[in-house]
Amino acid sequence: MTQRCREGASTLLCSAVFVASLSAQGAGSLAVLPGSARAAGMGGAGAAIVGDAGAIFANPAALATIHHIAVEGSYESFPSGSTLSTGALALRVSRFTWGAGAAAFGPSYTSADLLGVSTLVFRTGLGALGATAKYARETVAGARVDAWAGDVGLAIAVFDLMALGVSVQNIGGDFGPAAGGLHLPRRTRAGFTLNYVDPQGTLRLLTTVEGQWPAGANAFVVLGLESGVVARGMGVLGRVGYVGHSAVTSASPFTAGASVELGHLHLDYAYRADDALGVRHRMGLRWMP
Repeated sequence: MTQRCREGASTLLCSAVFVASLSAQGAGSLAVLPGSARAAGMGGAGAAIVGDAGAIFANPAALATIHHIAVEGSYESFPSGSTLSTGALALRVSRFTWGAGAAAFGPSYTSADLLGVSTLVFRTGLGALGATAKYARETVAGARVDAWAGDVGLAIAVFDLMALGVSVQNIGGDFGPAAGGLHLPRRTRAGFTLNYVDPQGTLRLLTTVEGQWPAGANAFVVLGLESGVVARGMGVLGRVGYVGHSAVTSASPFTAGASVELGHLHLDYAYRADDALGVRHRMGLRWMP
């Protein structure tokens, strides 16, 4: 009985610490968490990670290089019983790409913090411009509050070799008087991604570097590396990342991840140690025919 009580107390403590860590970042923290397991494995970098549906959560213009259609989802479970789930879809027709995504964090979908986004991207030559409309619903001081906001982004992709991405997230986003004047956290991101070898070949080696400027906090850098072997569409990739923290956090600055490549299907995993929560595991999949 004593052991069960200890386990229950530990679970409640983990839940409280995680919620407190999100609160410390301000309302709307769900809007700046990594939108995919691949991004989470590289420290949360995403401004210049182009061609994935999950890029909709970091830089809308990064959807421009999708060939036809892309679908993505990820899932993470916490000791408290809460879960973090994300999903995204992108469709490209000629020079335009449309995308939609959703994220939820909480013990159940009826009480979870929710985020919904819809994006339109226009591409011309190597460059692309994108804009996102987003809706957030969260619990602040015991009250359910809503906010509307937007993201804008620019991406320049030089074939499959390199990409530059810039985005401004959460323009607007006022939760209203019930939230005491809180807003979705404004954040500017700029990143550069480089493939050192042909990504259509057997060997893969990619690095990304991203600067982030959160409103009201210090700027910081995110570094990511992805490497592996893929032959005839089948293979394994590994990832590592580093996050230069701009605020006090219990999470490790280092992340890791991996993917199993099965043709058009990619099975993703991300790992991050956390002094308060222990090891965090995030699973994901991407389908890009």
